[in-house]
Amino acid sequence: MNTMITKQQVSEKTGRTIDEAIDNAINELGVSRDKIDYEVLEQPTKRLFGLIGSKLAKVRVTVRAVDPIEVAEDFLNSMFDTMGIDVSMEKVAHDDYTVINIHGDDLGVLIGKHGQTLDALQYLTNLVANRDSEERCKIVLDVEEYRKRRADTLSRLAFRLADRVKRRGDRVVLEPMSPQERKVIHMALQNDNRIVTYSEGEEPFRKVVIALKK
Repeated sequence: MNTMITKQQVSEKTGRTIDEAIDNAINELGVSRDKIDYEVLEQPTKRLFGLIGSKLAKVRVTVRAVDPIEVAEDFLNSMFDTMGIDVSMEKVAHDDYTVINIHGDDLGVLIGKHGQTLDALQYLTNLVANRDSEERCKIVLDVEEYRKRRADTLSRLAFRLADRVKRRGDRVVLEPMSPQERKVIHMALQNDNRIVTYSEGEEPFRKVVIALKK
């Protein structure tokens, strides 16, 4: 797996003191002080009796590079704390994506109808994790292995409907599905030499069609 970190953000600011210069920089960067490193470029000085012409402090503040997976976990933990939901999370790294499995009691609220809430949460998590990333990191969210169970259900449905199409000769149009769920149907039937699958319609109402090959 490729290790990816967020790109570094840098700000150079001045202030009457070093602390004030740092505060000016982190306000511009929009981060907290515990997430930065800084270098003092110029010490503040004062002329005799503090007359006009004193020299301001100048600092260079750099936001520490952060693993986008850690950013995702921080985002999810903060959201779950706000919702009052007690969960644990398990990471499973693959070559080109990382699965974050969420475990806990009564987590149906995180799944929603046919996984719609889970899909929306996954979309937001990827947005946050990749906001400052130089290279996109793909994160898949799952709740108590819901996606695996849903994929198994869809695969069985695909086989059953394909058999019906072969018996009757009429095409079958499924209910609207997310791109991930449509892919499960296509993959399940890709090796059936009598069946063809394709999608039709516009998002979010795009549907899979199962038909006989001509």
